[in-house]
Amino acid sequence: MKNVNQNKAYCFALITVILWSTSATAFKIALRELNNIQLLVIANITSLLIFFIILGFQKRLFLLQQLNFRNVTLSALQGFLNPFAYYLILFKAYSLLPAQVAQPVNFIWPVVLMLLSVPLLKQPLRISGVFALLISFAGVFVLATQGQMQNFRIAEPVGIALSLFSSVIWALFWIVNLKDQRDDLVKLFMSFGFSMVYILILAFCTHDILPLFSRPLMPAVYVGLFEMGFSFVFWLKALQYSDSTGKVANLIYLVPFLSLLVIHFVLKEDLYVTSIMGLFLIVAGIITGRIKKGT
Repeated sequence: MKNVNQNKAYCFALITVILWSTSATAFKIALRELNNIQLLVIANITSLLIFFIILGFQKRLFLLQQLNFRNVTLSALQGFLNPFAYYLILFKAYSLLPAQVAQPVNFIWPVVLMLLSVPLLKQPLRISGVFALLISFAGVFVLATQGQMQNFRIAEPVGIALSLFSSVIWALFWIVNLKDQRDDLVKLFMSFGFSMVYILILAFCTHDILPLFSRPLMPAVYVGLFEMGFSFVFWLKALQYSDSTGKVANLIYLVPFLSLLVIHFVLKEDLYVTSIMGLFLIVAGIITGRIKKGT
């Protein structure tokens, strides 16, 4: 039976929201000294260790012995999608874009998830979904102008494309994840384990391993601890204690707005009016996509 405690659910959810609100700033700080491959190597190792320690502390390591070939194959796919491909692409986008642009554009993933659910999960596309797409992509366009909306020109098209593509990868990961009924922490550990293999192979092939030993690593460790590690665990706890997923899921809308404040005060980025306008449009699109006929 589910152990419901709504106060605990809100507590874990708010902690997660606060941690995720610092992610964009942490990415930019880490990327001052590391490239996207190097950042993912350190962050992935850190998160993997966190998941292993938690599994051991909770005496759940025995669950790893119960995995079958299908489980391992599924984990290999999940690990390729997230964290490997997702964060590799996302970090590259952050290296090209201001944090105040990259973060909201990536936040469009709920709309992408809704659209991909039509062909992959055979869910019907509602009229609200069409409006959600139009509103959210209008927000992306406004963000992409980076304060120069009067010119109607995308300032960094490659960075915008990468940030959008990362949201597609994230949505695909969640669709795959929906079909996997295993223990959530075990799934995370296995996904990050396979990702570790992929990223180390890539790092060795691109000769990005050796320079790591002469670079400051604490920002990358922070990303591994609090964006990819504990935040996932706390979010799972919030869902576990809540009597309704929606009650905690709605708190996610706070993340991009709090993130803009952290970006402004820590990174000292002057916020564009278009950043705020674009973010409001994206969130409005996401909310529109959640509206169901007759509710």
